[in-house]
Amino acid sequence: MRLAASTQSGRRDAGISLIEVLVAMGIGSLVLAAVSSLTMYAAKATTAMANYTDLDTKSRYALDVISREIRQASSVLSFQTNLSLTLTNASQNAIVTLTYDPNARTVVMSKTGQADLTALSECDRWNFSLYQRTPYITPTNVLYYPATNTAGVLDVRLCKLINLSWKCSRTIFAQKVNTESVQAAQIVLRSKQ
Repeated sequence: MRLAASTQSGRRDAGISLIEVLVAMGIGSLVLAAVSSLTMYAAKATTAMANYTDLDTKSRYALDVISREIRQASSVLSFQTNLSLTLTNASQNAIVTLTYDPNARTVVMSKTGQADLTALSECDRWNFSLYQRTPYITPTNVLYYPATNTAGVLDVRLCKLINLSWKCSRTIFAQKVNTESVQAAQIVLRSKQ
C-alpha cells in the first residue's frame, strides 16, 4: 500500500492544478491588457504628433500664400463676414478672393488668371477683421481702429490691416481632436495708397 501512496503523490507534484492554470491565465491577461493599452496610447500620441506637424506645416504654407497676396493688395473690394474676402492687386491687374466653406472645411484662394488654390483644408473656423491701420500700442493697452466710417459701418475703402485667424483639426481613431491651436496673423496692405 505504501507503494501506491508514493505514486499518487508523484502524480500530484508532476501536474498543474486547475487553480494554477487560472492564476497564470489571469496574470497573462493583465500583462496583455497593459501592453495593448500602452501600445494604443503610443499609437495615439504618435498619430497626434504627426497630425499636429502636418497641420502646422499646411497652416504655415497657407499663411505664406495668403499673407503675400494681402500684402501686395491695393485695396479690399468686398467681404462677407468670415466667409469671403475680395482684394485687388493693381500692380498685377488681378483680383484675389479668399473663400471659406464651413461644410468642406476649406479656404480657397482664387486669383485672376490662375487656377483655384486650396490654401487651408480641415479648417473648423476662419475669421478675419478689418482695421484702418496698424494698432496703436501704449504701455498698458493695444488699440485697434476698425475700418468703420463715421456712421460706425465697416467701410472696405478704409481697410489697411487685416487680422486673420483659423483653427484646424483632424479625427484620430474615430475621435475629433484639435491637433492645432489657433493660428493668427495681422497683415498690412503695403500697396494700399
